[in-house]
Amino acid sequence: MTDTIEVQGDFSPAQSFIAASIPANDGVHQVEQAAQTEPTEPLAPNGFVKMGLAPELLQAVQDLGFTQPTPVQEQTIPMALPSDDAAAGYTDLMVSSQTGSGKTAAFLLPVLHTLLKQQEQALAQERADFELACAQALERGEPAPKRPKRKDPTNFRNFKAATPGALILCPTRELAQQVAHDAIDLVKHCRGLRVANVVGGMPYQLQIAKLQNADLVVATPGRLLDLQRSMQIKLDKVQFLVVDEADRMLDLGFSDDLAEVNQLTAQRRQTMMFSATFAPRIQQLASRVMRQPRKIQIDNPQEKHVNIKQMLFWADTPAHKRKLLDHWLRDTTINQAIVFASTQIECDGLANDLQQAGFDAVALHGALSQGLRNRRLMALRQGQVQVLVATDVAARGLDVPTITHVFNYGLPMKAEDYTHRIGRTGRAGRDGLAVTFAEMRDRRKIFDIEGYTRQPFKADVIPGLEPQQRAPQGGRPGGDFAGRPSRDYGPRDRKFGGGQRSGGFGGGFAPREDRGFDARRGGSEGYGRKPGFGDTGGPAHGRREGFAPRGDFAPRGDFAPRGDFAPRGDFPVRTPSFGKPVHAKPGNGGKVFVPRELKKRPYKPAD
Repeated sequence: MTDTIEVQGDFSPAQSFIAASIPANDGVHQVEQAAQTEPTEPLAPNGFVKMGLAPELLQAVQDLGFTQPTPVQEQTIPMALPSDDAAAGYTDLMVSSQTGSGKTAAFLLPVLHTLLKQQEQALAQERADFELACAQALERGEPAPKRPKRKDPTNFRNFKAATPGALILCPTRELAQQVAHDAIDLVKHCRGLRVANVVGGMPYQLQIAKLQNADLVVATPGRLLDLQRSMQIKLDKVQFLVVDEADRMLDLGFSDDLAEVNQLTAQRRQTMMFSATFAPRIQQLASRVMRQPRKIQIDNPQEKHVNIKQMLFWADTPAHKRKLLDHWLRDTTINQAIVFASTQIECDGLANDLQQAGFDAVALHGALSQGLRNRRLMALRQGQVQVLVATDVAARGLDVPTITHVFNYGLPMKAEDYTHRIGRTGRAGRDGLAVTFAEMRDRRKIFDIEGYTRQPFKADVIPGLEPQQRAPQGGRPGGDFAGRPSRDYGPRDRKFGGGQRSGGFGGGFAPREDRGFDARRGGSEGYGRKPGFGDTGGPAHGRREGFAPRGDFAPRGDFAPRGDFAPRGDFPVRTPSFGKPVHAKPGNGGKVFVPRELKKRPYKPAD
């Protein structure tokens, strides 16, 4: 029999039970260890449970490691679910949020929940109809009917055009594949709910096979309409339409395709549109395809990414910028990185240079085949590639948790794409680093990015790689972050009189900075007369009397009259083989013309 010890102090009932059952020879140390193993704070309840989602979806979300919804999910999911009021039905939504805030799950979870409930109701109705048929057959004394066999969808005789219940449109193939991948992860516990991905660059037969019995289709507009025109898919049964990255969709010229999809899905119940901003063109699109939409704006692009550190480095030449990138890529803290280039040629060249330098780098852009793009993205997700050199095709939809750094080697054409680029790192609350390299000729784009994000850049330098040119300061000289580079009025060419114009235009030319114009007083010293058009001491700027009269210029009659030129008849005459004389016109590439007097007379060939 084992002796027990008496424990004194304030313990919970569970701790008291553990302490009472500890042998005496183990000492108090085990009592303290048992008290430390007991959780001190209760775990927070799962935030997705109170939203009323299906248990299969809750299990999938828990398997992915998420227990609390993000702000955009917390506001969007309850409004996207069907309302209790039968008359109200579904609500059209316009949602704007930052990249990496969980927008994909915000529209996937309510759509999948509704499709799952509808499928359960359909199965229950089918089961009830079968039981009723069995009961009626039993009353008539007939044998019970058999359940219909499931037809093989791979047999061409059983082929039927797909009729999905939900459709998600994405602007790029990479984004469509990412959304379809997330949807497949969410339905892994849902029996009978199929997801299909339709993008360009893939074999038609493979996609047609995947479309069979699909309930949710994630597609790009081009390939979707191709399959619809060939009667491989029907969109008249679509209940839910989601347009992801609507601003990018309009940038790529999909407005006509969206209008056609809108007509094909005119019987839908709900439309959701996700965009970076509520720009006027997005408002116009929403007015055409949505019915009284409700707007949800969690944050805007001007809000700072708190978990992404942004840095800027100025470079003198492309070679200098290349050295800066090589220095950063040798940082040991980099797990995986994306290097954005401006053009496809720059993307391929930079990827080849990095491979020769010893980096595990591959290129990704729109000119590659879809199979090659898929393999390279899969290698990036599996950790086989450390550096991905890409154009803006990877600026949206790419979600790889191990990406720790983003480098803007080539600046984006649009300032708003900068926000999407740096959003490839620091996703779901993780920390990330965004580094931008810019040459002096790129200062206008830097000022545009500052004006769009309303965040100033603070230029940094690397010891030993400092730029030789003076780095421009952010912002215009008179306003913050809307900057235009200051003009450099250097010495002009000698034929224009150096720094000032002289000769036929009277007075000299003064740069704008030296005029001293004051907009509050309408003018100031040095700006009283229009310079360069005759310094006649006239009235202030704005009056026509201050300009030189037209009579000061040389009249047109001073030019040489037309008669001074040599007449056309002075040129040598050559006779073609058919005997008609023509005059050769010099400087006309060997062409000939017929004199006017020869045209009046009819031509008669010689006997």
